[in-house]
Amino acid sequence: MDLLPSEEQLEIVSAASDFMSSRMPIEDIRRRIDEPISVDLGIWREGAELGLTTLGLPEEHGGSGRGIDDEVLLFANLGQHLATGPFLATTLAARIAAHCGDTDLVTRIADGQAHVGLAELRDGGAVGPDGFKGTFDLIDAPGAGHLLLIGDDGAAVVEATEFAGVETLESIDPGTRLATATVTAGRILHWVPATVDPIRNRALLLAAAGLAGIAQAAADMATQHAKTRVQFGRPIGVHQAVKHACTDMAVRADAARSQVYFAAAALQAGRRDSDFQVLAARIVSSRAAIDNCAANIQIQGGMGYTYEHNAHLFLKRAHVLAHLVEEPTDVLAELLEQGAPQ
Repeated sequence: MDLLPSEEQLEIVSAASDFMSSRMPIEDIRRRIDEPISVDLGIWREGAELGLTTLGLPEEHGGSGRGIDDEVLLFANLGQHLATGPFLATTLAARIAAHCGDTDLVTRIADGQAHVGLAELRDGGAVGPDGFKGTFDLIDAPGAGHLLLIGDDGAAVVEATEFAGVETLESIDPGTRLATATVTAGRILHWVPATVDPIRNRALLLAAAGLAGIAQAAADMATQHAKTRVQFGRPIGVHQAVKHACTDMAVRADAARSQVYFAAAALQAGRRDSDFQVLAARIVSSRAAIDNCAANIQIQGGMGYTYEHNAHLFLKRAHVLAHLVEEPTDVLAELLEQGAPQ
């Protein structure tokens, strides 16, 4: 099993990286902090036309027909650049729409005219093929015509109008929009069982890829600062406390990336242990991202805590991604319940 990216995959990542750096710079997070939508819709359409939301969609549905390993590389890159916008929910909603033959929605996602927010069940409810109910957290829902719901047995796309009385909440991450709503009897627009397409596993894995990207970005940022920050005539990186911290960050980032890559290969190959590997990827990458971001702030010194510095933005995004789809404690409990693969 080859876990190294191919030349073609590296070209895809390079194109996405160039787009993020030029069209979605991190500075936009601050510039749009008071805007109702975290991403400029014109730029979102450019990204969609580049194929960022339909990379893994079959070619017969207008996608690029790439595998989950390519999507993982893309989402790691999105995490590394702190890309804003509902990439995860929109990407997975396109798959559900394609399975259900909704070519209009697939087309509008592919050309950037539609984006899909994420609705996560929090209290007293259920999500199934016959409907949904409960209190939901809505992530990046402003401006979205549809929302993605993920249940134990499958995943659904619903119309945003199913959520009435939406209450806007303050998000820890200024690049993510958060709200909440309670639904007593919601209607499902499209439903795909987990036996047809493991959307939940895909969501967990792509979120883990984003976390792995954040872990790498934090390690790179800290290492660069340790090389260039001079105190008392010497770079701070010569001191063991800083040097060892940077080394630990590099090890955590590498462990997260390796586990995410392996989980992608296991899921794509249909291995019996794919569920275990995906859960492990989520746990390893979550811890790597949060720990690396915290260490990066420490290495940056006083500036790392300020509004003007980017270090705190990475930590906040890491916490958001660590809670997407499933709570970290629930993921860990499920992983421990499965036990080590035989």
